Amino acid sequence: IIYSPDYNITFMGLEKLHPFDAGKWGKVINFLKEEKLIADDLIVQAREATDEDLLVAHTRRYLNKLKWSFVVATITEIPPVAFLPNFVVQRKVLKPLRTQTGGTIMAGKLAVDRGWAINVGGGFHHCSSDKGGGFCAYADITLAIKFLFERVQGVSKATIIDLDAHQGNGHERDFMDDHRVYIMDAYNRYIYPGDGFAKRAIKRKVELEWGTEDTEYLQKVHTHVEGALNELKPDIIVYNAGTDILDGDPLGGLAISPQGIVKRDEVVFKAARSRRIPILMVTPGGDQKRTERIVADSIPDLPNLGLIDKELATSGAGNPKVEQMIRDSAKDLTNLSLQ
Repeated sequence: IIYSPDYNITFMGLEKLHPFDAGKWGKVINFLKEEKLIADDLIVQAREATDEDLLVAHTRRYLNKLKWSFVVATITEIPPVAFLPNFVVQRKVLKPLRTQTGGTIMAGKLAVDRGWAINVGGGFHHCSSDKGGGFCAYADITLAIKFLFERVQGVSKATIIDLDAHQGNGHERDFMDDHRVYIMDAYNRYIYPGDGFAKRAIKRKVELEWGTEDTEYLQKVHTHVEGALNELKPDIIVYNAGTDILDGDPLGGLAISPQGIVKRDEVVFKAARSRRIPILMVTPGGDQKRTERIVADSIPDLPNLGLIDKELATSGAGNPKVEQMIRDSAKDLTNLSLQ
């Protein structure tokens, strides 16, 4: 499980001006620790992605735009950010997002090495190489996949399973003409971003109606996840496990119960496990205070059901091979240069 305390955005209460809970990642980890489901020495410390890393997916022009506070204010949908000095914005807003992005890149390598990895953060699926939006400033999904294609032997095909309530237009634009990447996207058809051009990249499109509930939703997820993985067996699955599908979410517009979200994660991990495909899970979205509880419930549920190796979930600290692998992953991130 990949995490860093640097994930959380807290600065003078500005984070409360957006319905998204910008401190949810720490709450997830705290829930897991309180119930003794994870200890500090079992968490892989995420490292901040550098400019060199980010240039693997992003244009220099786009990264330069982030040096303007009003651009970041537009992307994060927090207007007062526009009036802050950019060095403050870089440290208090963008550094947490860069660290989560680094976590997703590291999680990709760990997933290939160990069969699965969960980044308690990331999933910035509205950001593409040259444009951010919807609280997404960096294209971590694109970066993780490009990193794996270029640097990890044996990874040449990827499937993105995007189950956030919103269409994942960022990675769709980035992989529009890349036949190595298969995209399945299930989303509320009536909400942001409504990106018709990006939809052309979706190989398996599942457009949902307002107020879709558990039974219909889980049936569609099961059918289309199985169908996607039967159509193309990838070398890695990137699973965007958004919790904004929860009933009552002010932006998602769907009506899935907490139990339905946990069951959804089971469906995806079971499909990956049965085919022996490594899976990287990121945990975006969720504009209600109770979503962190749901993520915390889902994570221990997976090893309990045998969908990820329990031994790998509860051991590894002190194992020289594991520790070396983690150090190698961190070094890969630090030394990443694919251009």
